Amino acid sequence: MADKLIIVESPTKVHTIKKFLGSGYDIVASQGHIRDLPKSQLGVDVDNDFTPKYITIRGKSDVLSAIRKEVKKADKIYLATDPDREGEAISWHIMNAFDMKGKTVSRITFNEITKNAVKEALKKPQEINEDLVDAQQARRVLDRVVGYQISPILWKKVKSKLSAGRVQSAVLRMICDREDEISAFVPQEYWSLKAALRSGSDEKPFLADYYGRDGKKETPHSKEEVDALKEAFIGKEFELAELTVQNRMKYPFHPFTTSTLQQEASSKLNFSTQKTMRLAQELYEGVQVKGRGTIGLITYLRTDSVRIAQEADAACKRYIAETYGEKQVGSGAYKKGGTNIQDAHEAIRPTDVFLTPEMLRQDLSRDLFRLYQLIFRRFVASRMKPAVYENANARFECGELLFTSAASRLLSPGFLTVYDTDEEKSSGDPRILKLEKGDRLMCEGSEEEQHFTQPPPHYTEATLVRAMEENGLGRPSTYAPTITNILGKHYITKEGRNIFVTELGDVVNNLMKTSFPDIVDLSFTAQMEKKLDEIAAGKKDWHEVLREFYPGFRAELEKAEKELEHVKVEDEKSDEICELCGRTMVIKYGQHGKFLACPGFPECRNTKQFLEKAGVKCPKCGAELVIRRTRKGRRYYACEKAPECDFMSWQKPKES
Repeated sequence: MADKLIIVESPTKVHTIKKFLGSGYDIVASQGHIRDLPKSQLGVDVDNDFTPKYITIRGKSDVLSAIRKEVKKADKIYLATDPDREGEAISWHIMNAFDMKGKTVSRITFNEITKNAVKEALKKPQEINEDLVDAQQARRVLDRVVGYQISPILWKKVKSKLSAGRVQSAVLRMICDREDEISAFVPQEYWSLKAALRSGSDEKPFLADYYGRDGKKETPHSKEEVDALKEAFIGKEFELAELTVQNRMKYPFHPFTTSTLQQEASSKLNFSTQKTMRLAQELYEGVQVKGRGTIGLITYLRTDSVRIAQEADAACKRYIAETYGEKQVGSGAYKKGGTNIQDAHEAIRPTDVFLTPEMLRQDLSRDLFRLYQLIFRRFVASRMKPAVYENANARFECGELLFTSAASRLLSPGFLTVYDTDEEKSSGDPRILKLEKGDRLMCEGSEEEQHFTQPPPHYTEATLVRAMEENGLGRPSTYAPTITNILGKHYITKEGRNIFVTELGDVVNNLMKTSFPDIVDLSFTAQMEKKLDEIAAGKKDWHEVLREFYPGFRAELEKAEKELEHVKVEDEKSDEICELCGRTMVIKYGQHGKFLACPGFPECRNTKQFLEKAGVKCPKCGAELVIRRTRKGRRYYACEKAPECDFMSWQKPKES
């Protein structure tokens, strides 16, 4: 009988770790949290120094019975939950939920689920870090106090089932501010102007961009300005006043952090932040590999650090030397990481760099393979030599007018061999490299084009994660859940990749700005994150942070209860007519997304499935195509006349 027990969070980890250890260890999973604040009430005694009232999570009785049985049998207990604040808190709850008197209880952590990592962790047992537990407890209590006391006000003043939160409301504010910028934007006209210059022996001229006059940059803003400039230089002689040719280094990116992985998976793979984290969790916890059993393929996925362990760095450089040659091995230390990072874990990397994506292609689903390949390539590229470009910049003069031309070509691909950045390998006209200072060229004509300044772009999930990180809103583990939450509450919606604010989101944001300005203030939210970091570092007492925050918040709550007026949010109208009563149906949101409902409720209770038009015609019958989803949520395209027309496609058809 095993006298040593390891408690992990996930059943998948049980299978992965079991094969590393002998029969002297039993392993059991808590399946996440076992205790939490109650859902039906605040669960925080604000009058007793914010004491949380934890209860056992409903539905966990079988899990708790299994753990209790194993705890009784074991002499040594290792708490091996995730290596972050939440994992530390889960271990603390487990230790306090079971009778462990007379047992040796230790906390162990590992950044990757590999045989070496697990065995090394067992050699270095520690005590639970109470500071990390306090930081997580402070976050949980703070978020509960904010969310559970503002949300009821939203229910009374706007509509039921709304919610507010310390981080989610600040993120919603950021999205709404961007929408306001876009709405207020006034386009400004400007023109680009190029001179067509011919050198003596050239068959065709090359183009030089108008820069300005007398050394000062100038942009034409009307056709009249362009025509006046053209008169001054067409048919005139230009002189090459300056030509500089130099090499430029493009340095490799750092390995992924949580934020950069979410951003890159969105732009390169079109994954949502939620999908990226779900797949990364699978890769971390373990995947069944033929001939090897269950293997954890990547390191811990919630991190803001770009640091890499020395052993992993050395292994990666050895892989590069063997695969691409010794000359392609770089230093791996070209840029510094960002500020305001916890640096608790390594960057996200493969656990074994010699286990290439191609070797795993048959063992991974398509999406798991693509994400692993992205992580693998990014890590390998980070340890390679920079790419080297030859850049040429020319400055031409025609009287007081200045024109410029540039060219670039790739001399050495370096890390681009592994990780393509979609950057052009060459650009501009290389013929300027053949020119010499003082050369004279004739202007044979011009090209001009009208432009208008563009408003700031709508946020995408990728750019929203970047903005959250830059503004200090939340932490790596909260980016995806925050976006998923405000999408689920229908405060924002996605069209393609772009994020738009709904009318409901706008109403809630305006209410929050009016009544709870601190909660939606980005700098206030970022400062609160820093205080939580200070708690984790043992520099602040978590009760004191709550004591500082609550009095002002309590005053805002009381004022909002008395002074906030009721706000009615109108339902969005559709193009559908209710066939029962003739009213125009409206779009409502339910548990499974949008649906159509008659506004005559309760007299008329007619509802219909909401079918989003795809914007293309059915190739089979010419009717509109609509977007549908399978039971598992996969999107497909079908004819609106189904079942009369049976056309269906996983890919969006192109207009013929």
